[in-house]
Amino acid sequence: MDRRPERLVIEGYRNWMAGYQTGSIEPWEHTWSFYTSELGMVDGRRAVADLSAFVRTLRGCADCPLRIFPTGADRLCREECLAVGLIAAAQHGDVDLCGCCIEALSGCARRVEIGAAADRYADTLMELGQALHPVAPGAIQEILARGDIPRIH
Repeated sequence: MDRRPERLVIEGYRNWMAGYQTGSIEPWEHTWSFYTSELGMVDGRRAVADLSAFVRTLRGCADCPLRIFPTGADRLCREECLAVGLIAAAQHGDVDLCGCCIEALSGCARRVEIGAAADRYADTLMELGQALHPVAPGAIQEILARGDIPRIH
């Protein structure tokens, strides 16, 4: 989480999801402040809009409640790994990994909708110079097979 692109996705995802889970706008305000301080007002607004659409779509399509860790946690839960993996895969054109992440997160018939929202968010971040590192081959499958919560290094 030392790199800005990964922090934007992880903290944005956590806070946006927390807003839905708590019914409070405070996590969304925190996201807005974080994104605009990191990206500037215009670019931050654009990125938050696409983040919001991505999380709203994913949340509406998920088979079960999506877990998150609190803002600033030094590790990622399964769903956070999958969300970050999905955005990284979308940025790097890894169609197979996108499909794997979407299936693990949702398993529903609205996979195309999730993919489109992920692509928009990933493209916006890429256009703003926020490219995530590619996900290593097999990393997501390993996370799914283990079922534990990996630490961030």
